[in-house]
Amino acid sequence: MTVRLLIGAFIVLALQAQQPVAPTREAVGAADGDARGLYNVVQSFELGYRFSEIGGNRDEYRSNANYGNGIRLLGSNLIVHSKNGRARYFDELVLTTQGLGNDPYESALLRVRKNRLYEYDMTWRQNAYYNPGLVVANGTHFRDTTYRWQDHDLTLFPTRQYRVLLGYGRNTEAGPGLSSQQLFDGRGGVVPFFTNIKREFNTYRLGGEFEFHKVRLHVMRRWEFFKEDTPYFLNTPTRSDNPLDPTTITLFSKSEPYHGQTPGWLVSLFAERRRFAVNGRFTYAGGERNFILNETALGTDRFGGNQNRQIIVSGTARRPVTTGDASLSLFATAKLTVVNNSSFANTRIDGNNFFQQFDNATQSGSVVNFQFLGIRLFTNSTDARYQFSRRFSAYAGYHYSDRLIRSIEDSAAPPDPLDGVSARQANHLHAGVAGFNWNPWQPLRLHVEAEVGRNDNPFTIVSERNYHAISARAQYRRKNLQVSAQYRQNYNNNSITLSSYSSRARNYTGNISWAARSWLSFDASYARLHLDTLGGIAFFAGAPRPQLVSDRQSLYISNIHSGTLGSRFQLAKKADLFVGYNITRDAGDGRAGATTTGTAVDQLLYSVQTFPLNYQSPLARVSYRYSEKLRFNVGYQYYGYKEDFGLFSINNNYRANTGFVSALWSF
Repeated sequence: MTVRLLIGAFIVLALQAQQPVAPTREAVGAADGDARGLYNVVQSFELGYRFSEIGGNRDEYRSNANYGNGIRLLGSNLIVHSKNGRARYFDELVLTTQGLGNDPYESALLRVRKNRLYEYDMTWRQNAYYNPGLVVANGTHFRDTTYRWQDHDLTLFPTRQYRVLLGYGRNTEAGPGLSSQQLFDGRGGVVPFFTNIKREFNTYRLGGEFEFHKVRLHVMRRWEFFKEDTPYFLNTPTRSDNPLDPTTITLFSKSEPYHGQTPGWLVSLFAERRRFAVNGRFTYAGGERNFILNETALGTDRFGGNQNRQIIVSGTARRPVTTGDASLSLFATAKLTVVNNSSFANTRIDGNNFFQQFDNATQSGSVVNFQFLGIRLFTNSTDARYQFSRRFSAYAGYHYSDRLIRSIEDSAAPPDPLDGVSARQANHLHAGVAGFNWNPWQPLRLHVEAEVGRNDNPFTIVSERNYHAISARAQYRRKNLQVSAQYRQNYNNNSITLSSYSSRARNYTGNISWAARSWLSFDASYARLHLDTLGGIAFFAGAPRPQLVSDRQSLYISNIHSGTLGSRFQLAKKADLFVGYNITRDAGDGRAGATTTGTAVDQLLYSVQTFPLNYQSPLARVSYRYSEKLRFNVGYQYYGYKEDFGLFSINNNYRANTGFVSALWSF
């Protein structure tokens, strides 16, 4: 899943780097707005129709772009300001929307302010999320849900020395999904089933800010409530996805309601004087969770034997989390600044939690108790920066962290609660950082930094152990031309008793923006990411009885090239033309195809070591200014996605021709 998420993330980043074909970015109406009574109003609205024609794998298109047919309010902008700053109900109102109606990605931002009395901010977003599932799941996973986020913040007396803060947030996810269950043991077959996903998260906030003699105190009380009531049910006989596995499920039912609340406190303090500044932050979250899982499965296992199994998991876990952070900045001289930061975090999960499995057919069962998990982390860093000249400064620092992890999986023997500790691990990380900023002449700026770290006992195989990171950036800016380039490198090697892991990542980026004329401008960018990881793995494979395989390695190689190009032209004074092109290419490890090699296990591992693909999206948009307050717009955008070769010979290729027509007006 990590591979697909990485590729998908780069496609999303490429789309964000390129200006989308809609909504239209041109302006209508007077730049300084129109007078309406006591207010000055600036506004624009774009109503349009999207169209699309899709070929190939429609599910893959929906997971990447998901634009369909229909009428939308592609975008709108409303700004209302009082002329004298003393209106009756509000002095400022700003409303911005995008994609309302039928777009898969919709948003609305609202701000209302009355000078010296209140400020209100609202954010609302809705995403139609579609995930067709990984190829390796053989079609047994998919999700078609809708995410909704809303957040409300109200500040009373925003310009005074004391302010009252109130807030509310709500996140939900709902919709159909396809999941799977492996029964009746770790080598058994996988059986798919549908479910109705229901998740909800609510947050309430109440607090205040106080300022006195350059000291600012912020106090916030939070109440968070989370619940998930997703049911799982299958009542028709279903075979596993492996044709060689006779596992059959005749009845499957699972209910796992999960409800919890997390009251918490946030306190921060900031004070500044001529020679020093102090910044402190403290948080506490007293999480409480009540959960129960009741699962019943009837059928035959991989050996053809009848199974009648019931699993019950329950508990009343407590999750108190305490964090503290203190920072002291010393301005020793006009050129020297020293910053010391210390942080502490303590996370605990404790309570009466039980896992009980009972076989109704054999009247046998097992119980596992989990009682405690604690993670304590302390970090300290000291950084010094010296300004050698107006154009050159350098800094260096030392960072240290101490982490302790403990767990208890059975009841502790009295009287010492630590008698039941079954696992305990501590690790220490030492890291050094250094860098400089250099402005050799006015248009050019250079920044270089590096970090080297050593961890004596990393907690997981993929944790950082012996690592180094390098970053460099150059920026040139002169008149209407801006050019920048950046390089990042992150290498990590981690070898432990059970396995080993190494990763190497290099990232190159470049950007150029040039306004050649008042009627002509260009923007272009290029990025390259190289990533290779190597680690040991252990798994079961083989037929008719799978055997443990532990002498293989997990290798993944990716070489992603991504480029964007955009240009704006003004035509005949009344028309504006925008053209753009985006391309993403993962060259993988250079192979031309999924060549057959070795055993079935070797072939499977070889086929998932790299995923070469091409993605491209050219676009064009014409905006015609009919009058000062009215524009007509038309645009076209192509989406093309092609995999060089797919797992199990399944290629998720697609092509899509999309476009829109709209009217953008101000009244």
